[in-house]
Amino acid sequence: MKRLSFRLTSRRTVLLTALLLAASGAHAARDIDKVNASIHARAGEAYDSLDTVNGDITIDGGVVVHSADTVNGAIRIGDQAEVDQAETVNGEIEVGQAVRLGSAETVNGEIRIESGSSVSQSLETVNGEIHLSAVQVSGDLNTVNGDISVLDGSVVAGRILVEKPSGGWFNGNSNRRVPKIVIGAHSEVRGELRFEREVELFVHDSARIGAVVGAEPKRFSGNAP
Repeated sequence: MKRLSFRLTSRRTVLLTALLLAASGAHAARDIDKVNASIHARAGEAYDSLDTVNGDITIDGGVVVHSADTVNGAIRIGDQAEVDQAETVNGEIEVGQAVRLGSAETVNGEIRIESGSSVSQSLETVNGEIHLSAVQVSGDLNTVNGDISVLDGSVVAGRILVEKPSGGWFNGNSNRRVPKIVIGAHSEVRGELRFEREVELFVHDSARIGAVVGAEPKRFSGNAP
């Protein structure tokens, strides 16, 4: 009886180990690498890196992704997803609600993040707009030619930096326009607001900001300046 009991226990252990290995393999993070095609990261799967050259990247709600990179395409991140890094050259980055984002970067494209989301690092663009609605950002907001809107009680723990255009190829003629920076109602920028070029800076009466270098804030009290 003892020998039979030992065999049964051993078989159960082997079976359990096999099931655990199969389960872990089914949910292992995977990479997707394409050239002329879009990528769809679907719910129920885990992903490490998503890379394409000419195509959009769509990440379903609740999906965990380490990095999403494209050259000519948009990146769309669904509600409650977790993405450590999102980068595109010619395309926008759209982030849904309650998303945990590490960092986002574009050259020619908007970065738009919806309510309840958080950014643990920084957001950067050259010619695109940064638009935040009830978002927590632990890092900085950086741009050269783009507008920045910090709205609906958003909090930026770092600084805002608008850099002087270098005259490089990516800047084109966009450096002739004056970027518009809006800090909306009940929003806060705890770090410095540094402007290395001419900007229009509008700050709501209920907003709080750090030191301003290179611009004169214009106060407003309505929904928009």
